[in-house]
Amino acid sequence: MATKKLMWVFLGALVISSFVIAQVFQADAAELKFKFYSYVTQEESLPVGDVEGHILSLQTRRAFCVMENGELATELAVMTRDLIQGSGSSIQYRTMTFADGSTIIVKAQTRLEGTAAGTTAAKTTREIIKGTGRFAGIKGTGTSSAKYFPIEKGESGRKGYGEGTLTYTLPSK
Repeated sequence: MATKKLMWVFLGALVISSFVIAQVFQADAAELKFKFYSYVTQEESLPVGDVEGHILSLQTRRAFCVMENGELATELAVMTRDLIQGSGSSIQYRTMTFADGSTIIVKAQTRLEGTAAGTTAAKTTREIIKGTGRFAGIKGTGTSSAKYFPIEKGESGRKGYGEGTLTYTLPSK
């Protein structure tokens, strides 16, 4: 009987300590909210040929990012896209570089919605895979959404405007 009681006390303490530890880790999480303006710097698209309007492309985009706290960063995105009539998916690697040289690198997956004339909106999930400088050891996830403008004469691709949030933790110092 005493053994069962001791076991219940031990399990109760384990559950409570797990909850306390989870709260401590949650309290250390930080959020980085930002808005961005992006544009295509390079794109190579090829038709797949199975249905009309199906293309695969490799694209690089640059972005100018403004953080909610006023800090600025630039972003380079290298991506593959699989689109049918402007809608489809994209896998990207995005490097956000801050004024002090620190970086946050994410792997992102995007759902693109559009028409045959081009993509008009995107929703992205992000997984932080690496950081440098003050972001060394960073872990976390994020989301973003964007809207795209029609391509203007002389442009290689659509310009986009959107906002995002990264939720992250840094290792203890």
